Amino acid sequence: MKHSKIEWTESTWNPVTGCTKISPGCLNCYAERMALRLKAMGQHNYRNGFKVTCHKDSLELPLRWKKPQMIFVNSMSDLFHEDVPVDFIKDIFSTMQCAKQHQYQVLTKRAERLAELSPELPWQKNIWMGVTVESSDYRYRIDYLRYTSAHIKFLSLEPLLDDIGELDLNEIDWVIVGGESGPGARPMKAEWVRNIRKQCLAQKVPFFFKQWGGVNKKKAGRVLDGKTWDKMPAGIK
Repeated sequence: MKHSKIEWTESTWNPVTGCTKISPGCLNCYAERMALRLKAMGQHNYRNGFKVTCHKDSLELPLRWKKPQMIFVNSMSDLFHEDVPVDFIKDIFSTMQCAKQHQYQVLTKRAERLAELSPELPWQKNIWMGVTVESSDYRYRIDYLRYTSAHIKFLSLEPLLDDIGELDLNEIDWVIVGGESGPGARPMKAEWVRNIRKQCLAQKVPFFFKQWGGVNKKKAGRVLDGKTWDKMPAGIK
């Protein structure tokens, strides 16, 4: 278990590491930078750098963590990447099924494969499923998410790269918004964020504003119009 600095989770679990770029939001991937750094440091799980690698020895880790955690699954990869075998995905879901004390947050950009495999997966209430939608061109991913049987479905609109436009939040339980951070960070406009917040409030969907981002994300902070927005799905503190 690794305690996370990501504002909307508590810990991370990476039975898969590595990925490949699939859309504009991937351009300045933080996970790629970190993976290459960890490889240079000699970390065994990153011996392949950012090439997709499955770690069988990590599969049962959550079973050993007795204290209930909010766990972001594969913060350093994409569980539904085409190079992750279906059986390994099922093994990960089996662990989440057994370690019921935790809440798991799974996030993908590969919404088509998610929808394809969804009928084969055990969607317990402690497994949250989300898709990344970085711009209006990728809103179609939300429809694939709606197709799944996940009990909590969420959107990560990060890094937000343009005005997302009109959102249909039917069957969506949570929306996270954030700007890009780190080297080469692309700017996010306040009106884009306010547009999303307005739609969340109108459609009664919890709104979580993660960060403004930028080269110095700590300095930029995460205050929107004088307050922080930390809403979570119903029943979750």
